[in-house]
Amino acid sequence: MEIKLPERNVDLVNLTAQIVASYAASNSVTQSDLTGLIASVHLSLTKIGAEPEPPVEALIPAVPIKKSITADFLICLEDGRKFKTLKRHLAKFGLTPEEYRAKWNLPADYPMVAPNYAESRSQLAKSMGLGRKAAPAPIIAKRSRAKASA
Repeated sequence: MEIKLPERNVDLVNLTAQIVASYAASNSVTQSDLTGLIASVHLSLTKIGAEPEPPVEALIPAVPIKKSITADFLICLEDGRKFKTLKRHLAKFGLTPEEYRAKWNLPADYPMVAPNYAESRSQLAKSMGLGRKAAPAPIIAKRSRAKASA
């Protein structure tokens, strides 16, 4: 059974074989290294004919990063809109907080919630009694049963 390859692939295979054969003729190559060499040469030749990758556009935030955090809100670097919390808004762009931080090269402790909003939620939780250890359960003495006389 003969396998038909496109002409470009046949050319790449032939070029790869010629290059590897020339290299192996003048250098000592073990069998285990030979497969890696063939793969490496073939990949390099494949990349030569491929279209170059488009250059990555420099990211320009909607506002300067230092001005994106205020006491009452955070400004999204993607579109410049103001929010008390960014997590749900980032989902519109298909980003998680970690991906957002990585995309804009932000530190790991970059907030996703405005400082005043976080403080007001903290105070609300404390006023409701959250965040405290539960009171110990009262100890109930066990009653012993009176033994029936026989």
